[in-house]
Amino acid sequence: MDEEYDVIVLGTGLKECILSGLLSVDGLKVLHMDRNDYYGGDSTSLNLNQLWKKFRGEDKPPAHLGSSKDYNVDMVPKFMMANGTLVRTLIHTDVTKYLSFKAVDGSFVFSKGKIHKVPATDMEALKSPLMGLFEKRRARNFFIFVQDYNEADPKTHQGLDLTTVTTKELVAKYGLSDDTVDFIGHALALHRDDRHLNEPALDTVKRMKLYSESLARFQGGSPYIYPLYGLGELPQGFARLSAVYGGTYMLSKPECKVEFDMEGKACGVTSEGETAKCKKVVCDPSYLTNKVRKIGKVARAIAIMSHPIPNTNESHSVQIILPQKQLGRKSDMYVFGCSYTHNVAPKGKFIAFVSAEAESDNIQSELKPGIDLLGPVDELFFDMYDRYEPVNEPSLDNCFISTSYDATTHFETTVTDVLNMYTMITGKAVDLSVDLSAASAAEEEY
Repeated sequence: MDEEYDVIVLGTGLKECILSGLLSVDGLKVLHMDRNDYYGGDSTSLNLNQLWKKFRGEDKPPAHLGSSKDYNVDMVPKFMMANGTLVRTLIHTDVTKYLSFKAVDGSFVFSKGKIHKVPATDMEALKSPLMGLFEKRRARNFFIFVQDYNEADPKTHQGLDLTTVTTKELVAKYGLSDDTVDFIGHALALHRDDRHLNEPALDTVKRMKLYSESLARFQGGSPYIYPLYGLGELPQGFARLSAVYGGTYMLSKPECKVEFDMEGKACGVTSEGETAKCKKVVCDPSYLTNKVRKIGKVARAIAIMSHPIPNTNESHSVQIILPQKQLGRKSDMYVFGCSYTHNVAPKGKFIAFVSAEAESDNIQSELKPGIDLLGPVDELFFDMYDRYEPVNEPSLDNCFISTSYDATTHFETTVTDVLNMYTMITGKAVDLSVDLSAASAAEEEY
């Protein structure tokens, strides 16, 4: 361990594993350590026995739930946008060869007490029961504007500068109702709250285009894909990538104390009496607790069920977004469903997650609107964890700390954090202009 490294990465959560993979590919000498004896950190997947131990404290789950090893229950459940930044990063690094993906069946939104399929194109808008006849026409016109919009071609801008026009002003031009604006902003553009309404509309339009382009990619019922055997496969895929490029991995390393020089810059990591020297440290918030601050809590329920979530067209994998306004909340609630078709549970079993940014200490009543959508459950577990963000200045201390995972059930916010950290560490951006058809594993599943 007494060697010198360019970067030492602490924690094998998804963010840290993506970074160690990207940095290893760049030719940096990387040492990656974790105090746990498993990959994944907070974003690991648990089998049934591990899940039981974590939440029930007893070792033996009931036999009717099936074999423990058939379960892969994600601790941070998220889907991937088919054309999104995570898939582009997977292709850029060739990690796709370690993973198999399958499309997600359905994308839904909760509106006025009911679950509706999210309309993403002008044709779907015309068929959607979310809107009345006249509203459908207005929404269709708006969708056509978004589909045709090209940032580089002013002819498609209809005289609007979307870097200054706010989202609220843009939707007002098309006369869209509050309920329509609600599902567009939250279920298509995937905003977590309503702040986007007063911000430039370009971001929302780009997010809508990403949604519809991802939806078109596999002609499925949603724009999302998800790995077979769950997300625990992802950190391991990036860890293998790092190892191929000379990265060194060490699990079960207790303490992992970051050492600082006289100027307060990170210069190494000590574990079990040995110190490895380095120029930079990358880690999750749990390794440098004095350089982060708490920014909130995520409340989550995990359900094991014997049926698909009702009113989702029998979808075996599904996302339902419950916009804040529909529930009188400050931020959205998310329902995520998956099943044996993605090899995360035994045949006939389904796993559902309900997650939200906690706005109270009573998570059972807070998550009730989402849990009520699930129908009968075999088992229900509740979990709450604190979210942290870094408060240090990396240019002064050479410490690059990731932000805790949020409540969203898709990966866009996660990967944005990773790519920003990569740029801070290396001074350059990841080239994500890749051939998206390279993720062919996803298509072989059909």
